[in-house]
Amino acid sequence: MTKSKTAEKATATAESALESGTAAIKTGMEKALKGYDAFVGYGKDTAEAVTKSATTAGKGFETINSEIYSYSKSSIEDAVAASKTLLGSKSVHEAFEFQTDFAKSAFEAYVAEVSKISELATATTKDIYAPFKGRVQAWLDTVSAVRAA
Repeated sequence: MTKSKTAEKATATAESALESGTAAIKTGMEKALKGYDAFVGYGKDTAEAVTKSATTAGKGFETINSEIYSYSKSSIEDAVAASKTLLGSKSVHEAFEFQTDFAKSAFEAYVAEVSKISELATATTKDIYAPFKGRVQAWLDTVSAVRAA
């Protein structure tokens, strides 16, 4: 073989290797960009879930706080009214009966309020975590899709 044929063959081999390398790099970059886009999309969806969850938490805590405030205010007003009535009793027996009835109704109101707040807290907790439902599966789907590409 002559020097020029050897040089041509070496040049052709180098060009072929360069083209193959360029194609492999291009394919790899396209896969990487698709994977990056998939992960960015997952991150965006997760950020939206966090925002929705935080908003729900704020509203839920506000509702619970408002309920506790209303109950406390009502309870204090009832206690003041009961004290006035108790002081206006005509006999010890009447005062004792009134106090017993008041204690019973105050306890029933307290139990009802605790139950109501418990239900509100449970509902709020479910609502807070609802936006995250499916995020683990979405992560697994994203990773699987990127691996398959």
